[in-house]
Amino acid sequence: MSLLQSWRWYGPQDPVSLQDIKQAGATGVVSALHHVPHGAVWPLEEIQDRKRIIEESGLQWVVVESVPVHEAIKTRTGNYEMYLENYRQSLRNLAACGLTTVCYNFMPVLDWTRTNLALELQNGAKALYFDWADLAVFDLYILKREGAEKDYAESIVQLAEERSKTYSQEQHDHLSEIIRMGVPMEGFITLEQLTQSIEIYKNIGHAGLRENLATFLESIMDVCEEAGIKMTIHPDDPPFPILGLPRIASNREDLEFIIQRVDREANGICFCTGSLGAGAHNNPVEILKAVGHRVYFAHLRNVLKDENGNFYESDHLAGDVDMYGVMKELVAINQKREQPIPFRPDHGHQMLDDLHKVTNPGYSAIGRLRGLAELRGLELGISRSLFAD
Repeated sequence: MSLLQSWRWYGPQDPVSLQDIKQAGATGVVSALHHVPHGAVWPLEEIQDRKRIIEESGLQWVVVESVPVHEAIKTRTGNYEMYLENYRQSLRNLAACGLTTVCYNFMPVLDWTRTNLALELQNGAKALYFDWADLAVFDLYILKREGAEKDYAESIVQLAEERSKTYSQEQHDHLSEIIRMGVPMEGFITLEQLTQSIEIYKNIGHAGLRENLATFLESIMDVCEEAGIKMTIHPDDPPFPILGLPRIASNREDLEFIIQRVDREANGICFCTGSLGAGAHNNPVEILKAVGHRVYFAHLRNVLKDENGNFYESDHLAGDVDMYGVMKELVAINQKREQPIPFRPDHGHQMLDDLHKVTNPGYSAIGRLRGLAELRGLELGISRSLFAD
């Protein structure tokens, strides 16, 4: 049984069409109702409509990514119990439509974070990039977080000061927008909101956020088990604390804690090689061997890191992540399942004709087309060698 090849689609406004996805060779679609405000119940009729559109194209909606967890749940403040009930109802509505694999994350305030969305590579393609000094420019000179300099190496603080002096106001504004942006089509967080949230999380800390995640999971597990839903937590991206915010899904120990703290089959993991691979402390192959029994969804991409911990998203088969080792382990795990594990080529370079188009960062068509083709070939070669007739 092969892995289920899937593709992220942001809905009818996505510049990559469902027909494009079919031509790429994917059979599954990963999608969400990004227009629904965080914390609101996903209306049954809107789920049905999205599913209908996908199925009419000859594809199948296989993973919901993501049903966002409201900040009130992460912090256990305000009307968090109302938002928990709303989340449970959204899960019931999804299950009623036959959607039973749900991805989410528990990253405080921000979703994924990069400092450059268009790093030009030697071949002219463009990639997403994370640079510690630019993050420090934002933290020290735009956000102006109290005590922020203590979180960076002295060399990074000095480099940030030098860069900030040379950056124009336009460059500062652009950097700020990149860091504050979230998932495409879900809007930005303001500097004021970010500052307020950082203060809240300062009092919660790593241990408190872990317990809040456990509370969230315990509150939804009965509904998940009744409905046949598998929840899959996405690792922190990047997998280390930034801007003074705690991270609780950044390494093997974190992921093992999550599935052991709430030890139920519905509590699973979205295994993202790029997120985990961005941390020098992580070995994605070894992590997958440790938690693979709870992996229900996979994001496959690669990264290249430098000696300072900066990284950019490289070709899917060319980077610090041992993609062969990951795929070999994933194929072995998949053979033990009754249903195939869905994976998607996570991000891709903006390249060729896409360089002249407006695209969602990381989600242009051709780079992901290339990535999916490479991963498909890797899976086929491994499967044939391991399970030859």
